[in-house]
Amino acid sequence: MIVIEELNDVLKVHVYAEFTLDDFREFEDAVSNELREYEHVKVLFDLTNMERFSMDVAVEELKFNKQHARDYERIAVVTDNQWHAWVGWLAGAFVDAEVQQFENLDSAGAWLETG
Repeated sequence: MIVIEELNDVLKVHVYAEFTLDDFREFEDAVSNELREYEHVKVLFDLTNMERFSMDVAVEELKFNKQHARDYERIAVVTDNQWHAWVGWLAGAFVDAEVQQFENLDSAGAWLETG
C-alpha cells in the first residue's frame, strides 16, 4: 500500500507493507500529473515501513524510469534497510537525477528543498 502526498514539485511516497504493481501504477499517475505542471519532479520515497515488493514492480519501475529518465530532479530514499537502499540505487542508475539515501524523513525533505 502507498500514500502519496503532492506538495508543489515534490511527491512524497510512503510505502507500507507490500509495494504492489497497482501501487506503482498509482505512483506513475502521480508523476504524470506533476509533469503537466512542472518540468521536473522531486521524489521522496519513504520505505521505512515497506516489508517487500513484487518482481513485477521492479520490472515496471525500470521501464517507467527509462521512459522518464530526464523528468526527475532529485530522488530521496528513506530507509535503514540495505537491500531497499540497493534497489533504490539501481533504479536511480537509470534516471538523470541526483539520488540520495537517508535515515530519516527530515533529512530527506531538507535535501529535496535545497535542490
